[in-house]
Amino acid sequence: MAAGLGAASLLGLGLYLAVPAASADQSPSPGTTTSAKPKDGRHGEQRPWRHRARWAARGVHGEATVRGKDNAFRVRTWQRGEITGRSGAGLTVRSADGVAWTWTTDGKTRVRENGKKSNAAALAAGDRVMVIGERAGTTRTAKIVVVPKKK
Repeated sequence: MAAGLGAASLLGLGLYLAVPAASADQSPSPGTTTSAKPKDGRHGEQRPWRHRARWAARGVHGEATVRGKDNAFRVRTWQRGEITGRSGAGLTVRSADGVAWTWTTDGKTRVRENGKKSNAAALAAGDRVMVIGERAGTTRTAKIVVVPKKK
């Protein structure tokens, strides 16, 4: 499970670092001049990666298309939020920004609650969770559901 969470975190961090860098225009427009960097680090100065890592750790949901070992493309997806509903094998999670996704659980879904093994039947509305899985079309399948220790 730790490897899965680590992989999802690294994937999110990689996307967070790569997308802005790939889309940034590195050359100045004709007629523009560059000025000295302001002391506060703003106004276009790239922040060090460690600042971006902190921002990525606060992410609430995301997706990435990855190529599997079989060369097939898959959409890996993750969400952090609160369970707002349960219906059979379905689990609805709402993130802090209001996005609500319904996840399908099955016999392969791994659940960890307070650091210990659990099962999908133990999940209830109001639980804060981190869900990691795959999306195929409009169906999100939960591979891992983590309920962190409650304070």
